[in-house]
Amino acid sequence: MSAPRLFGTNGVRGVVNQELTSELALQMGKAIGTVMKGTVAVAADTRASGHMIRAALSAGLMSVGVHVVILGVVPTPALQYYVKTRDNVSGGVMITASHNPPQFNGIKCISADGTEASKEEEREIEILFDTEIPTRSWDEIGTIDHVNEAGKEYVNAVLSNVDTDTIKNANLTVCLDCANGAAFETAPSMLKKLQIKTVTLNCNAQGEFPGRPSEPTEENLSDLITLMKNTNASLGIAHDGDADRCVFITEKGDFVSGDKSLALLAKLELSKKKGKVVTPVSSSSMVEEVVNKEGGTLVYTAVGSPIVARKMKECGAIFGGEENGGLIFPDMQYCRDGAMTVAKMLECIAIYGPLSEQVAELPVYYTQKRKLACPNGLKDSVIEYLKDAVTDANIDDTDGLKIIYDDGWVLVRPSGTEPIFRVYSESKNEAVSVSRADEYESMVAKFLESR
Repeated sequence: MSAPRLFGTNGVRGVVNQELTSELALQMGKAIGTVMKGTVAVAADTRASGHMIRAALSAGLMSVGVHVVILGVVPTPALQYYVKTRDNVSGGVMITASHNPPQFNGIKCISADGTEASKEEEREIEILFDTEIPTRSWDEIGTIDHVNEAGKEYVNAVLSNVDTDTIKNANLTVCLDCANGAAFETAPSMLKKLQIKTVTLNCNAQGEFPGRPSEPTEENLSDLITLMKNTNASLGIAHDGDADRCVFITEKGDFVSGDKSLALLAKLELSKKKGKVVTPVSSSSMVEEVVNKEGGTLVYTAVGSPIVARKMKECGAIFGGEENGGLIFPDMQYCRDGAMTVAKMLECIAIYGPLSEQVAELPVYYTQKRKLACPNGLKDSVIEYLKDAVTDANIDDTDGLKIIYDDGWVLVRPSGTEPIFRVYSESKNEAVSVSRADEYESMVAKFLESR
């Protein structure tokens, strides 16, 4: 149940020069290199600390004989595509803390097939991390090369997986917010190739994220929402810091939750081919209702894109993703892919019409999302307390606790990346959704106060 000591839901993260130091990065490089061997590709988002962490990690990799390929600043899925398509590359490392504030950074490991590293690979790295790792002699240390075309290659691959002619003929205009992050070059380039008029916001690379916080939540996207309300654009696009996720704003300036994007693009993919769609237990029941209506089958997993991706491979799913805007298109690759999400949404609008009209046709559910500060050491205790306290509903323990009622559900789960506890509540009755969120948030808060 507890998160591993180093790796959380999405790699190793921490505040730079506090938890995440150059010494840690150096030792991580040695451990990762000992496990992956051969050639390892390394990329980063735009964070100010990226050069320091990358340099230390690369030194560790080379010290154990690994050849390092530096891709520069590119989105996480661009690195993953590069690794996936090279037989001579044994893995990858992305220097990113995704949506976390700029004082954070992280180290995310990529397997040879381009997926995020498995828990088994992470455990092997963790075990080595705590040991004295042997290094090579001076004439056996690794070398380093720089590759500048990974972003361009990634964009071309994305475009090969969508109906570009239909998109071009739709004469769309978009407003693009890259959060001063890793999509600052690839996203405008892709839209240009699709002949889409683009108004840009926060599309310069700046690792302090001065334009807005890197998490693309509704409250963080006020500038983009205002821009959409004052233009005739067809779509607002907002990436997170490493551009593996994306959320949208309608042509009317309304925020579209990740659940709704997931449902709409599931519908698009199921219109082409029937099959399974995979999503975590945190996703709205709206997704299941849409998937069932379109002749598909929904499969639930624990939260975490690597878990979703591996379940998709296992069951041959045609599509999958999370409620945070991280969507996975297996025809491209088994990972969250912000550029593919943008391209598919543009195709969806070109085929089915304005986004606001598509959203209006979705089943209506009301979802509350809360979070409480919670020390990592108390996360297990919270779950055990709730297991004993809840006696009036069905329990699903796939991830945390999902308490299922006749008229909705509540999910209470620990974050795998931060010292917080999340409380989700959903119902077709808004008042029920709010009251249950209040109830469980209060239960968790009172328990934590008593410890």
